[in-house]
Amino acid sequence: MKIYNTLSGQKEEFVPLNPNVVKMYVCGPTVYNLIHVGNARPAVIFDAFRRYLEYKGYSVIYVQNFTDVDDKIIKVANLEGVDPKVIGDRYVAEYFKDACELGIQPATYHPRTTNFIEQIKEFILELEKKHFAYQRGSDVYFDVSAFSSYGALSHRNPSDMRSGARVEINENKDDPLDFVLWKGSKAGEPKWESPWGDGRPGWHIECSSMSKTLLGDTFDIHAGGNDLIFPHHEDERAQTEALTGKKWVNYWMHNGMISVKDEKMSKSIGNIFTVREALKTYGKNAIRMYLLSKHYRSPIEFSSERMEEAKTAYSRIARVMEEIEKKVGKDFRVTEEEFVKDQKVKMTEVLDDDFNTPQALSIIFDLVKDVISTGDVERMKSVKVLVDEWNYFLGFDFEPDRKNVDDFIELELKLRNDARIRKDYAQSDEIRKKLEELGIEIMDLPDGTRWRWK
Repeated sequence: MKIYNTLSGQKEEFVPLNPNVVKMYVCGPTVYNLIHVGNARPAVIFDAFRRYLEYKGYSVIYVQNFTDVDDKIIKVANLEGVDPKVIGDRYVAEYFKDACELGIQPATYHPRTTNFIEQIKEFILELEKKHFAYQRGSDVYFDVSAFSSYGALSHRNPSDMRSGARVEINENKDDPLDFVLWKGSKAGEPKWESPWGDGRPGWHIECSSMSKTLLGDTFDIHAGGNDLIFPHHEDERAQTEALTGKKWVNYWMHNGMISVKDEKMSKSIGNIFTVREALKTYGKNAIRMYLLSKHYRSPIEFSSERMEEAKTAYSRIARVMEEIEKKVGKDFRVTEEEFVKDQKVKMTEVLDDDFNTPQALSIIFDLVKDVISTGDVERMKSVKVLVDEWNYFLGFDFEPDRKNVDDFIELELKLRNDARIRKDYAQSDEIRKKLEELGIEIMDLPDGTRWRWK
C-alpha cells in the first residue's frame, strides 16, 4: 500500500509503527456554524480511508478534534449575547447530526480544545524550558528560528516567507514567522489562569497537545485539507518535534479544496453550501458519490450539475443492486469464487495506490453495467457479494434516498385518502397493499392517517 506523503512530496510505502494498529489524526471543524460541503470532504474521505484500513485488517485509533475556542466562536457568542461554550456545544451537536446523516462513523476520540487546557499549558512550559518559546507580556510565542527544519512540510523557504507580504506583522514577535502559543486575555473573551497570565491557547497548539496525549509522541497519519498545510500543520509539526526531539508524523495526507466558480468554498467568502442543504436537496448517497468520484488530492468543483451527475451515477448502481436482490434474494451461495477473488485483487490494487476511489468506483460501474441484461444469475450473485463487501468503506445505502421515498409515500397516502372520500375502497385497499409490500405500515387514526417503516 502506498500513500502520497506531503512531507516528501511523493508516494511512499505505508508501514505503520505497529503492524496491526494504525494511529490517525484528522483536523476537525471550528464549531461556530453548520458545516458545509467543503468541511465534509475530509470528514467523508478520511472516514472512508479509515474504514478501508479496517477492511484490510488493521485496528484504527482515529482522532478528530473540535476547535471550540476561537475568535470566530467568540464573535458569534457576543452577537447572540451568550457564553462561547453555548456556541461550541451547539455546533458540536449539529456536526454529529450532519456526520450521522452522511454515514460518517464516530472517531475513536473527539477531543475538544477546552478539555485540554492543562495539557496545553504543560506543553508550552516544556517548550520554554527547551528555549523554543518566549513570553511577551501575557502572550507566548514559538521561536521559529530555533527549529532548523521549519518549512519542510509546506516546502517553503523561511527566508522567502519573511520577505513575503502575507506574513503577519506583530511588534511583539522577535521574528515575523513566530506564532502564538498562548494569547493574553481580552475583555469579553473566555480565559484560563496560566503562568503567563490569564488567557487562552493559540490555534496550532491544540492539535499538538491532543495528539500527544491520545496517540503518543509519534503516530502514523495526520490528515486534513491542503489549506491547513501552512501555517497550521507546519506550525504543529515544528512545536511538537521541538518538544519531543522525535519525528511527529510518518505520513501526511491532504485533500484538495472544493471550489465554487473557481473560488474555494469558505464561510469567510460566503459561497458555502451547507451539508444540511445538500442532504435535503441531493441526499446522502449523491454527496458521497460526488466526494468519492474524484481523487482526494485533486480540487473539485461544486455545482448543481456535478451533484446531479453524482446522483445519477449512484442511482445506476442502486437500481442494479435492487434488481439483483429481487432475482437472487439474500440467502445464496456464490459459485464464481475465482472471479470474486480476481475482482477483490483489482479493487485492492487501486485503493492501495494512494486510495484511488475514482478507479474503485469504475470497477463497480464495470461490474454492474451489463449484469442484469445478460440474465447471468451466478454473475449477479458475485456482483452482489462484491459490492456489499466493498460498501463497508464506500458507505452507500443502495436504496432510494429517504427524502424521495417520503415524498412518494405522502403522495400515495393522499391518493388513498381521496379514494376513501369517493368510497372507492378497491383503490384504497390496492394502495395500502402496495405500500405494505414496500415495508410500510399504514395506521388510520382519529386525527388522520399515519405511516411508519415496519
